[in-house]
Amino acid sequence: MGILRGAEPDQIEPLIETVISSGLETLEITMNTKGASELIKKAVKVSGKKLAIGAGTVLSMDSLKAALEAGASFIVMPCQIDDVLGYCVKNKIPAFPGALTPLEIHNAWEAGATMVKVFPAKFFGPEYFKEIKGPFDEIELLACSGVTPENMKDYFSCGASAVSFGASVFKKEWLQNKDFESISKSIKEFVQEFDKIEIRSW
Repeated sequence: MGILRGAEPDQIEPLIETVISSGLETLEITMNTKGASELIKKAVKVSGKKLAIGAGTVLSMDSLKAALEAGASFIVMPCQIDDVLGYCVKNKIPAFPGALTPLEIHNAWEAGATMVKVFPAKFFGPEYFKEIKGPFDEIELLACSGVTPENMKDYFSCGASAVSFGASVFKKEWLQNKDFESISKSIKEFVQEFDKIEIRSW
């Protein structure tokens, strides 16, 4: 999953086309990006059915409402926001709350998370996922922060069900310069490595 933060309206159409042509199927647009609702609405329109567009950094019910009205099909949080997660579970909207400690991860899963976003994963690394999957083998984990094409396989082999990437691919300078070629190249590196990985069943 790609995480897009800080994009401008005039970048969305070529950016979405770049993401789709590069083989990525899921993209999150963060709600703390200026004009996020309009960006999501435009991204959904441009992508058609070719890309799942969700909203990230959803920290309140107002933010959730704005994201859903814009057409977001899934919701991501940096931590567990109880009323947001509860609404998503009740209305069958895929939700990915962030968590880090074993207790936070367990509580998010018990509260109905579609998958628990382990954030920030880079400070603990792939081995942490292996430890978590020991007692919590049924919990689906999403690795967020610090995932690279080089270490992605390790995250999956240690128990991650999915991974995400953001600023390392959607770099501020690339977005400002509309360097979609570099963005495409980076996405393809992730996609190509992912295609080589045999996902382990826990």
